[in-house]
Amino acid sequence: MMKKIALALMAACLMAGSAAAQAGMTLDDFVSRANRIPLNATAMLRPDAHRLKGEAERAFRTVGTEIQTARTAGRTPPACPPERINLDVRQLLAFLNGIPEARRERMTVTDGIRAWMRSRYPCAAG
Repeated sequence: MMKKIALALMAACLMAGSAAAQAGMTLDDFVSRANRIPLNATAMLRPDAHRLKGEAERAFRTVGTEIQTARTAGRTPPACPPERINLDVRQLLAFLNGIPEARRERMTVTDGIRAWMRSRYPCAAG
């Protein structure tokens, strides 16, 4: 019984630590890790690449929700992308690398994706 409780506590600590590490990833951490991964067909076999892909997908979903919420409320969204976008990973990474390191250290991955979307798909003035 004690062994089961100890294992459950250890698993909970590991999951909490993993969630905290993911939640605490700065844009600079993300970019630094992404820069070390080769952009080729086998890249997704790397655990770090898989984690970064998940982090980016969460950020894109968050920004997409922000855009939809703003549109529904009649507000100008942070960006105005088409229904479907073509993502060029090299272009995205170049944009994120172009943000000064000091600023990236204070930004989340979502902040970086939002900035990329805003620059790539600005809303028409009006």
